[in-house]
Parts: sequence; structure tokens; C-alpha cells
Amino acid sequence: MVENTGNPVVAVALFGFIPFVKALFQRFNVRLAIASAFVAGWMFLPVAGFKVKGIPSYNKVTASCLVILFWARKFDRERLEEFTFSPVDLPMVLWCISPFFSSVFNDLGLYDGLSQTMYQSITWGVPYYIGRVWFNDTQALQLLGMAIFIGAIAYIPFCWVELIMSPQLHRLTYGFHQHDFLQTLRDGGGFRPMVYMDHGLMTATWMGLALFLGAWLFHTGDLPEKIVMVPSSYLLMALAVTFLMMKSYGAIFLVFLGILFIFLSNRMKNVLLILILLLVPLLYAYTRTTGIWDGTNLSSLVSEKLSPTRAQSLQFRFDNEAILIRKAVDGTVFGWGGYGRSRVYDKTGKDISVTDGLWIITLGQNGIFGLTSLLIAIQTPVFFYLLRIGTEKWNQKNWGAPTVMAVFLSLYMIDSLLNAMINPVYMLFSGGIVGMLLKAENAWSGETETMIPIHPGMVMPKTRFIPAPSLEGSSRFIS
Repeated sequence: MVENTGNPVVAVALFGFIPFVKALFQRFNVRLAIASAFVAGWMFLPVAGFKVKGIPSYNKVTASCLVILFWARKFDRERLEEFTFSPVDLPMVLWCISPFFSSVFNDLGLYDGLSQTMYQSITWGVPYYIGRVWFNDTQALQLLGMAIFIGAIAYIPFCWVELIMSPQLHRLTYGFHQHDFLQTLRDGGGFRPMVYMDHGLMTATWMGLALFLGAWLFHTGDLPEKIVMVPSSYLLMALAVTFLMMKSYGAIFLVFLGILFIFLSNRMKNVLLILILLLVPLLYAYTRTTGIWDGTNLSSLVSEKLSPTRAQSLQFRFDNEAILIRKAVDGTVFGWGGYGRSRVYDKTGKDISVTDGLWIITLGQNGIFGLTSLLIAIQTPVFFYLLRIGTEKWNQKNWGAPTVMAVFLSLYMIDSLLNAMINPVYMLFSGGIVGMLLKAENAWSGETETMIPIHPGMVMPKTRFIPAPSLEGSSRFIS
């Protein structure tokens, strides 16, 4: 059964992704194949899926995660044997199994609990695990960052087509609009591109992430001078212009806040600014659930300084959160479970609630336990990184990508207060950072050699797009 209407290209793309990923593994080393497959899949696969009773839906998310894991296991089984569980992995485990408790404590049945846990584990746990195993050093994370940057450069023409002609590419390719077309309209005219992602906000965040990575890699000297014979500085400027023209002001604010905070933290040799980013979601969730803050002053400020329309939209979100919070606190510590049980209905049974933020969705469905697990799972790698890697390294060669990824995770949790844009690529960051730091910790403790060599599969092959990196000094300390 197809979950979304569409044409036969939907099936061709989703099932053709399986041999496509295999071809990547046959052509490139394992890490480059994984990075390329995740980026390509997330940017171009349809927002659709096929549902077969008894197994998780085969859609964009599950295809990206499971197909890549399957071929990675086939082509590099040895690395899987190197994985060892750490207490730092526990928050992610608790987040993945939280739907099980939600189902069981709401009498939804063991089958429902296992099914929901399986899907959550595929969406969050599998990419985290892939990151832990295959992206656990600075060079691997830099490779992943470059793949995202190059992918975004390739996305620029698609974004401009939709900026000018309106978001039509997904419909023209797969036969249907993936989201409400009215949400692509921008104040003052124009459109916000969706291309092949779920929503214009997700596309804008992706392009913003690529700009964030590209700008800091350029600053650290990790960005190649030329890509496809074009100076990287020109490509970076083109990406910046495209990102700004998408008029996604929330994404613009968070990306430039991240760039500014990394720069200032590096200059001041202090992580206080990043810690503030980590505190924002915690304070927000606390003040909203306790009723200390209703958001009115913020929406009034937005109305005065930016746009009355945006202020009205923001206050609408706050008002819906208020009724959803009241419903959530009436449930168990594990929430209400699925099937819309956490939503609010009037006396006639009509759904009168709108859920936007990932945090409020999680609070309703998985309760305080799930929300706490989510917050800790996302923020633990960031805190771990701040604790282990001094800010003086953040602008040094090879450290640009992991630094941006750590800071971006803190920004992602802030974005999740207002939006629910789930992207498994972000969990590659999370797992990779944890794996890198655990690997370094083992080296410092003497469990392995202090010098951590680059894995042989890490060497990026020389292509006509990017010159092969030098192998000089291929073994590096992580300290």
C-alpha cells in the first residue's frame, strides 16, 4: 500500500535506491559511500512510502537508514565488531524505547509498543549507530561535512527554480505536492522552496546547515580551494545568497547565531555561549509546562520589530501548546501514546489542536520520560564535546566540521521547540561526535595506541570534483 498518492516514479526511486547505494559502495570507500548515500537520499527521494502490515513503512527515512546500514554491513563488517556500548549511548537508547513504555502504560498493547519502538529506533538509533561506527574521527566527520556542503551546492539550481516558478519539482517528478502549497507563500510575495524535502523549513535548515559548515570550513582552511573547477569562495557566496532568498527567518537567525557563537567562543576561549544554547530548550520546556511563561511578550516583540503576521503565527503556536500541555499533564509520565490520543478534541470530537514543535509532540505522546530522554540524547554529545575539546581547537584544521556539528545539534534542539523537522543525518553528527570522543578517551587511558590513525577507507579518491587530500601526517592526536 502506498502511503501517499503519486506516480510510478515513487516506486522506482524508493526501490531503485537499493541498487544505487550498492553501486556507491562498489565505487567508493565505505565512509564516502555512506555520506553520499545519506545526502543524496535525503535530498532527492520522494516524501512517500509503502506500508506492509507488520513491518515498518518503507519510506524516505527508513530507506535512508536501513538500506545504507545493510550495505555498510555487507562491505565493512569488520568495523561493526569494533563497536562497544558506552554509558554515553544510554540516552539514545532510552529515547528509542520510550514509545514502548507509552504504549504499555496506556494499554495499547505489546505489539504497538514494539512497532513504535522499532520505527523510532530506525529513525534515530540507526543513524546514531552508523555515526558511532563509521564517523568516529575528525577526518570522517569532515568528509560528512563536505558531502553536505557539495550536496547543498547541487541543490542551488533546484531552489532557484522553485523560488521563481513556485515549488513544483516534487509534483512534477513524483506526481503530488508533499505539503500544503499555501505554506510556501512568503510575506511580500515569492515562494519558499521545498524541492524534494518534507517542508520549506526543512529545506531552508538543510541549506543553512551547509552554509554553516562551508563558512567555518573555509575559515579553518578545510574547504578545498576549488570544487568542480569553481573557487569555493564563489560557491559559498552563491549558497549564502540562495539561503537568504529562501526567507526562512528562523533558520537564518539560528545559522548566523551559530556562526557568531562559534567565532566568539573561539576568540574568548570560553564555552559559555554554547552552554546558553543548551539551556534554552530546558528553560523553555520548564517555563511552558509550569505555566510561568505564556509567550505573549515574545509575540508582542515580534509584532513590533518584525511582522504582525509572524507574531500572530507565533502566538497561535503558544496558544495551542497551552492546551496540549494541559492535556499532557493529565496523562502518565510516559505520555498518551500514539493514535492522536495526546491531541485535544471538542465536545463533538473535532480535533482543535495543532502540533508544531517536536518537544510538545514528544511531551504528549511519550510524556516527561520521553521529553527528558530526547533532550538528553540530543544534548549529551554537545556537552561531551565542550567538556573534552578546548575552544582553541575549534578554528584549527580538521576540527571545523565536528565543531559545527556539535553546535548545530544545540541549535537543532532550539529549532525543535517550534518545528518538528526530523532528519536522520543530524544523528550521524551525534553518533560520530560520541564515537570520536570515546575513541580519544580510550587512547588517553592507554586502552589503545595514543596515536589514532586514519582508517584506510577514509582516503577520498581523487576525482574531477575535488583533488585527493595529502596523506602526509595521516596519523593525528585527538587531544
